[in-house]
Amino acid sequence: MTLRLYETRVRWAVAMFLALNAGYVDGFGLLYLGTSVSFMSGNTTTTGLKSGQGDFHAALPTAIAVLFFVAGSFLGTLIIQSRLRNSHRLTFLAVAGLLATVAVLERHGPRNVFVEIAMLAVAMSMMNPALSKVGAESVSLTFVTGTLNRVGGHLAAAAGRQPLLDGQGPKDSHLVRAQIEASVWSGFVFGAGLSGMAGSHFPLWVALLPPFVVMIAMGLFSKCAAPSIEKEVASSISGVQRSAA
Repeated sequence: MTLRLYETRVRWAVAMFLALNAGYVDGFGLLYLGTSVSFMSGNTTTTGLKSGQGDFHAALPTAIAVLFFVAGSFLGTLIIQSRLRNSHRLTFLAVAGLLATVAVLERHGPRNVFVEIAMLAVAMSMMNPALSKVGAESVSLTFVTGTLNRVGGHLAAAAGRQPLLDGQGPKDSHLVRAQIEASVWSGFVFGAGLSGMAGSHFPLWVALLPPFVVMIAMGLFSKCAAPSIEKEVASSISGVQRSAA
């Protein structure tokens, strides 16, 4: 197995776990906070609909989710694009910290739904820049509309025997790309199902412990936390150029 194929398979597995986590936390948001914290399409529609009806109080939770989702994407991208060698690791641990903070607020403090929505939206959106591709296939970890669209597109291309223009070798194909996208979608759905089960049997703060543990494990042990081949090569080239200068 080549190093590139190994890296792709590792990232594929990590993408599934992160999507599962996102589905779980999004389910938590819907169950306990009445708002999606990772799926912004519905939140955008709800914000516009309630605002159009003049019910600005009802529009506030979803508007907060959208605003802080953008803020989290901004922060996550800044971290990933930084020169920090362990930028992925730092991102995953930051997400774990936000989940732990919300759990503590649920356990000990007076409940503030808006603050919890904001923190969970930031946490979920920070994950997307941390893993944006599996091989050459772009993936979405915390929202699934684009994922389903890509599944259909790859299946149509496979049925029409269209060439894969950015293929990464003989083991890469439209069907493989469709499998990647479908597995990420399945992870999200499975995570939401687990959230529903947990919500029926555990207190609110306990329900957030599983995704917290997953993010801690990702931050400490995930191979995705290591720089990609491309990043290592770019760093090496940059180092050679500095030495030559």
